[in-house]
Amino acid sequence: MAETTTITVKTLSQGSTGTREVDLSNLGDKILYRTLKEAVVMYQANRRQGTRSTKTRKEVAGSGRKPYRQKHTGRARAGSFQSPIWRGGGVVFGPKPRDFHYQLPRKMKRAALRSALLGKFRDGEVVVVEDLPREKPSTKQAYALLKAAGAEKSALVVVPHHDPVVLMSFRNIPKVDVRRLADLNAYDVLRRRFLLVTPEVLENLLAGNLHGAAGEEVNHG
Repeated sequence: MAETTTITVKTLSQGSTGTREVDLSNLGDKILYRTLKEAVVMYQANRRQGTRSTKTRKEVAGSGRKPYRQKHTGRARAGSFQSPIWRGGGVVFGPKPRDFHYQLPRKMKRAALRSALLGKFRDGEVVVVEDLPREKPSTKQAYALLKAAGAEKSALVVVPHHDPVVLMSFRNIPKVDVRRLADLNAYDVLRRRFLLVTPEVLENLLAGNLHGAAGEEVNHG
């Protein structure tokens, strides 16, 4: 028997407009926590710049002469001012620029996305919205919509296609992100508490149309 859950549909003009039954059979029957964890670690690794760098003893500036004579000083032998034990010397095993990027199999990323969506539906954190700003950018209208949905503190707004008006309306609100359906991935879904979707996006999610999603890259700030 297919699993169903009830979600609340809200709009800016009318507030809560009712509930509807949705079929979650295309999102799986259980949440794959290990897959979710591996996907989140991958997306976080891919966000790392990997630009940290320190200088080794051969890279720091300094004279090549011996600090003091080898014997009869009562001190330990020293052959270079660039030694790590000296102030201004090189760093031992310090970080160097590196690429942390790697990819999981595409099927695994899609499975993680389905699990993340399933968890949001089960927790009642999915809201269908219809009154997104259309004519011109309006942060005031966007915030009013979030407040009506009870998601003003943390939300991910998912739209079917790139929409500059929606993006500019929400971009200045803290802890609120806007993503295209094709860019949706498990990390973005889990990063924010509420998931605000348009009716078109909802139908695609319930139908399991995630072939363009799962997020090949995550470079969002």
